[in-house]
Amino acid sequence: MKALRFEKGELRLADDIDVPHRTGEALVRVKLAGICNTDLEIVRGYAGFCGTLGHEFVGIVHDSPDKSQIGVRVVGEINAGCGICSLCKSGDSRHCARRTVLGIVNRDGAFAEYLSLPPGNLLEVPAEIPDLAAVFAEPLAAACEILEQAAITPCQRVIVVGDGKLGQLIARVLATTGCRLTLLGKHPEKLQLAAMEGIETALVQSGVAGGADIVVEASGSPAGMKLALDLVRPRGTIVLKSTFRETPEIDISRVVVNEISLIGSRCGRFEKALELLSGGVVDLEVLVTQGFPLTMGIEAFRRASSPGTLKVLLVP
Repeated sequence: MKALRFEKGELRLADDIDVPHRTGEALVRVKLAGICNTDLEIVRGYAGFCGTLGHEFVGIVHDSPDKSQIGVRVVGEINAGCGICSLCKSGDSRHCARRTVLGIVNRDGAFAEYLSLPPGNLLEVPAEIPDLAAVFAEPLAAACEILEQAAITPCQRVIVVGDGKLGQLIARVLATTGCRLTLLGKHPEKLQLAAMEGIETALVQSGVAGGADIVVEASGSPAGMKLALDLVRPRGTIVLKSTFRETPEIDISRVVVNEISLIGSRCGRFEKALELLSGGVVDLEVLVTQGFPLTMGIEAFRRASSPGTLKVLLVP
């Protein structure tokens, strides 16, 4: 099969990769896959991954130990745990020490014609959700995870730093809480997309008042952490969402003196994301910049990494 792979420091299109087979797992034919900032950072050296990239997808189950799944349109949680540790037995493999992660840690990903995941990782996509929306399920779930980690109320002031793909999703999710929300970014055309959804926006270069109760850092840049520290109030909370190759400098003294709470935030549960998509609460198709066939995967990565680009999709 064809697959877009990162090997020996080079991104390449392979057309002779074996269809994945893992004992006890389901085989999914990929319909759409999305390029996210983590994929771009892996190509720059983040995580030390080697293999087929990609973890955002919607597909059709081709085969599964659970025969009821065959032919079903699905999305999939990307962490596959060992199944025997205390975390896995409690139903949460996201921090299993021996987990594999689709397209990120020791598991070939979604930029291919087929992928493999445990049957329990797959969730059926309701019929009313189109593929162009369903492909956002994974990053949307990551945005929803913030609601599980921080209590956000209508009386709180919240700033999201970063108007890119993830920042746009986070802003739309947090807007459902009724909080006093501002999306902060550098690109007027991106901010306009959020403004069209009724979200207050501001340009970084124009300046914005600090004193926020919660700041979500989703800029994808090491500079975002410094800006978050400038914007959060004493005893406020910073939620960290960015992943990147560089090691950012953090003024720990400011964190200590101002008693700032730092929350790392990664993968979320898919049920809430599918609920938002099914109810039409969030409109995400407007965030798609362009689609490419898998055979043009390298060109797709160039497009995804160019300024002003939001979501780029691959069609196997």
